[in-house]
Amino acid sequence: MNLHAQGGVMGLEQILHELKHFLPAQAPLKDFVHHNTLHAYQHLPFFQGLKQASDQFGYKGFLSLTEYRSLYREGKIKGAILKKILEDQFGDQANIWLVKLLDESQERYTSPKIGQFRSHWRSDYHFNLDKTIHPFLFRLLSAYLDQGISIWSFPLEAKGFLDSIRQLQLDSYSSIFTSKRVVKLLQDPNLNLEVLLKILVGDPRGYGWYLFDQQFAHPGWSGMVSVLEEQPESLLDSKGITLKDFIMVECLLEINALDKKFGEKWVPLGQKFSYDTRNLFEIELIEELDLVRQCWQEAYEWSYYDEVLAGIRAVAPTEGSISIPSFQALFCIDDRECSTRRHLEYIDPNCATFGTPGFFSVEFYFQPEYGKFYTKSCPAPVTPKFLIKETAKHKKLSSDVHFHQNNHSLVRGWLRAHTLGFWSALRLVGNVLSPSSSALEVSSFNHMDPKGSLTILYRGEEENGLQVGFKVEEMVDRIEGLLRSIGLVERFSPLVYLIGHGASSINNTHYAGYDCGACCGRPGSVNARVAAFMANYPEVRVQLKARGIEIPAKTQFLGGLHDTTKDELLFFDEEILLEANKKLHLENQEKFVRVLDINSLERSRRFDTLDKNKSIGGLHDAVKKRAFSLFEPRPEYNHATNALCIVSRKSTLKGLFFDRRAFLNSYDYRKDAEGKSLTRILSAAIPVCGGINLEYYFSRMDPDKLGAGTKLPHNVMGLIGVANGADGDLRTGLPYQMVEIHDPIRLLMVVEQVPELVHQVINSVPALLEWVSNTWVHLVVLDPNSGDFLRWVDDKFVVYSPLTTVEHLDHLQDKLLSSQQNLPVYLIDSI
Repeated sequence: MNLHAQGGVMGLEQILHELKHFLPAQAPLKDFVHHNTLHAYQHLPFFQGLKQASDQFGYKGFLSLTEYRSLYREGKIKGAILKKILEDQFGDQANIWLVKLLDESQERYTSPKIGQFRSHWRSDYHFNLDKTIHPFLFRLLSAYLDQGISIWSFPLEAKGFLDSIRQLQLDSYSSIFTSKRVVKLLQDPNLNLEVLLKILVGDPRGYGWYLFDQQFAHPGWSGMVSVLEEQPESLLDSKGITLKDFIMVECLLEINALDKKFGEKWVPLGQKFSYDTRNLFEIELIEELDLVRQCWQEAYEWSYYDEVLAGIRAVAPTEGSISIPSFQALFCIDDRECSTRRHLEYIDPNCATFGTPGFFSVEFYFQPEYGKFYTKSCPAPVTPKFLIKETAKHKKLSSDVHFHQNNHSLVRGWLRAHTLGFWSALRLVGNVLSPSSSALEVSSFNHMDPKGSLTILYRGEEENGLQVGFKVEEMVDRIEGLLRSIGLVERFSPLVYLIGHGASSINNTHYAGYDCGACCGRPGSVNARVAAFMANYPEVRVQLKARGIEIPAKTQFLGGLHDTTKDELLFFDEEILLEANKKLHLENQEKFVRVLDINSLERSRRFDTLDKNKSIGGLHDAVKKRAFSLFEPRPEYNHATNALCIVSRKSTLKGLFFDRRAFLNSYDYRKDAEGKSLTRILSAAIPVCGGINLEYYFSRMDPDKLGAGTKLPHNVMGLIGVANGADGDLRTGLPYQMVEIHDPIRLLMVVEQVPELVHQVINSVPALLEWVSNTWVHLVVLDPNSGDFLRWVDDKFVVYSPLTTVEHLDHLQDKLLSSQQNLPVYLIDSI
């Protein structure tokens, strides 16, 4: 951050650069991917970042003191953990600080800096500028960026936002601007932002502060414009727009409103009130109340982390089995698959499950049969060079006559409203009383035709600069990387499943956030099917053998998709199976059905509206109906409650119950002496899982500013975002219904490997070092040689000894339905 590093007045380009850095980086709804909400502060230690964000923007990064004290009384913040933290922090002053935490300290909030400068329009000029221009500005921008809701396209959009407004002013019978000065400014080809700020602010020292105030009066729309400027491909119907153009249009609207109110003789704001942009982002000093909050949050987090580490320590060491598993299944590391894997291993103790990012190491764009556009099917930061095209065997997806564009014409719209309108009302009532699937449902199973074919093998075709399919050597590289990263290089079962995941819903604007983040907010079906094809391809097997990975001829890989909302599972390309494997697959399918029933039972305890006295099959049916219920704002809870990412062998965690709170990435330290696989794993897991965790953390801590509030009043704006009402700001972050059960604690990374190698890996990747050293995630290493836990503190590892003892359960169901709250870590013997 260098806003205050240079003397003199800051340049506008520098101001715009910093403004983009601080604005929300949330992509349009179709590409919704979780990220660190306070990414602009990640260069600072976590608690210093929260201090800056609070003083500058008014963001809340902590629970209230009342909530922390309530958690302490309930035992969720453990006395022994709090005592240890205070002793480590304050030494012999620990008891004094304990009194401050429990009794003395009082909440105190101060007004943030952002917003103070422009507040003088209202307090001193007695004019609510935002109320005057925001509704019109938001509707104008929404119409310009619209992706299909509007019947009529915005005119002249190819010229860019500012030029379109300029031409619209010239060609329209009615005027956007009424001030003669503004009309003259608009038609000036040499118009620039500095000219407009000279009129509004006057003093160049305050330009930056004014722009931050202005844009953070509507951070949702401004952030979306900033994202679209940098990533125009985020929109299927691309629109030319820049943040500078958007700001200039807003400045013109402000001048127009002020001229209309006061004439052209009003005094610029900066000439009456002096604000220097360089003072806006000064480092704030940590005060006593900040330390109190920090200690409470640390104690809250480590009360749970201590349980986790105690649980891992309680797992009895097991010798590696030399027998071949009955089958092997690769799932996404997604925390929702944590329970799926646990149930599967209890139902079939001879199987082996693995966790890996759900794009299965194959990155590409996907074009479905009837799709006009390419969709990315790999992590968002990756830019693929490959294209997979589908040839479907089905007809186009079903449509609904109620949503035809002719409904909006004058005559046809009137006729349909008085005919189909009655039928629509009856259907609405029917769906409320008895939810059922319909054409409106966003189903993960519809992402790809399971009976269609995919262009996986490269045959010399190129399209729009992309290679259609993969060459054999490219396939080998990806399958080798996938198998080595999880330690699966020998003892292959006859069947190896690759299970992607997706979600289904009928009333969820944030549906992409429920699909696979590693597939850029898409279901993982195509990736699973592509990776299975690659692993089965004979020439790939030959080259893998030359690289030290021999897969038996009788081993076959089979792709599948787990719908995490309905708890349903679909397999692909089953017709390729050998006769012996077909029989095994039928047996395994029965196991998967049982797993999904039990998984829906475990999930059902969170849902208030479900009757828990139903049979397990009845509960599963009720869970399915949530996916296509119009009145259900919580089809599933997605990543709510996430708190852990564990990179280890599954045997290290055998029998542990984490209550679906853990991202589980398989890793065998014995097969990665140089740390190459660990580097790849952590380079993806820390920013991806850390980003998911922090978006939930901040949306729960501050649901109004950093979250999207309740989803009940949300309206979709142009198919790119949601807003409250018809002309509000876009809501960023997560709706309250996605985070209401979430315990806001940072992610704990647990890595099974010798500490020296982990230290080397972290220090070799600057981005990882920033995450870990600044404690935006916590890192603990399990040393496989000594069995010790070592916590990363001040860039070195310090031994940590758990204080907790975990409870041993004979049967999980004895506890499972006892509470809707997060359950402790248990060591369990059976389901």
